[in-house]
Amino acid sequence: MRYEDILRRFEALKNPANVAGMARFGINPNNTYGISVVELRKIAREVKKDHTLAGRLWASGIHEARILASLVEERAAVTGKQLERWVSDFDSWDVCDQCCLNLFRWTPFAHAKAVEWSAREEEFVKRAGFVMMAVLASGDKKASDEAFAAFLPIIRREAGDDRNFVKKAVNWALRGIGKRNRHLNALAIETAEQIRQMDSKAARWVATDALRELTGAAVQARLK
Repeated sequence: MRYEDILRRFEALKNPANVAGMARFGINPNNTYGISVVELRKIAREVKKDHTLAGRLWASGIHEARILASLVEERAAVTGKQLERWVSDFDSWDVCDQCCLNLFRWTPFAHAKAVEWSAREEEFVKRAGFVMMAVLASGDKKASDEAFAAFLPIIRREAGDDRNFVKKAVNWALRGIGKRNRHLNALAIETAEQIRQMDSKAARWVATDALRELTGAAVQARLK
């Protein structure tokens, strides 16, 4: 499927009502067709992995095209410079999350970028750092406990950021690490207890919400 064919498909699927609904959930409504991720995944299955096409889709600036780019990109072709270009373009939390989930976590740069981006000031770049930690915790089966334990001091360091899209990602990362196994669960609970003592409303929310899940019966039973 060519780039032009994809744009025609977008036109056929556009849904202004969905755009309004997306805006209510904090998704940037600009340059958006209102096409669901389910539909985008259907289109991705019809498209062969294509590095050139992914680049063109991303450069279009179209909301759905950028999510589709993360689905059709060739993982082996991705460079660190490309990740930096894409993350710097993030203007919506869902594009951020989809890129991390569909593409970024599968690259050899994933763990390093999680650390690097977590220290950046831009809201969606910082979010990407913590989303990377979360999706790696759930999906990277080969990484060591030490790799995830190294994220916990970073989570503690940034837990006071009160920007909504950042604090939710910090919380997600903490919960994700704490659900990986019993050892990391104990370390994550310890980190959450330390965060809860911070003089920050955002930090207390991050900790309280994480502790509710990590100490809960469901998680504890699964880890046993």
